[in-house]
Amino acid sequence: MGLKLPFPEFLANTFIEVWQTGINTDGDYEEIKIYEGKCIYSDKSKTVVNPEKQLVTLSGRATIKGDINPGKVIEGYVVVNGAKKKIYNTERISNPDGTIFSTEITLK
Repeated sequence: MGLKLPFPEFLANTFIEVWQTGINTDGDYEEIKIYEGKCIYSDKSKTVVNPEKQLVTLSGRATIKGDINPGKVIEGYVVVNGAKKKIYNTERISNPDGTIFSTEITLK
């Protein structure tokens, strides 16, 4: 018996672009747009301590419906409200039946 929770689409009112950055097979730097659309965005900032015992200020969190980059690590930056913000970490939240409910991106 699979159960899928409904995503609150009415809260997704902020436009966002998610860009994957990295090095391709030729050794060149590349940027690929992996998502463009609406998200649930929170501009709440907080300070955390990273594993190297350094203080890091996080500037927000974006929640996007579904898995925006299946089976791959998401690293790079996002453009939200005209500002370019670096991705600090990502989480894929699962439904009770094992499917991906949403992707949550924590921004630096």
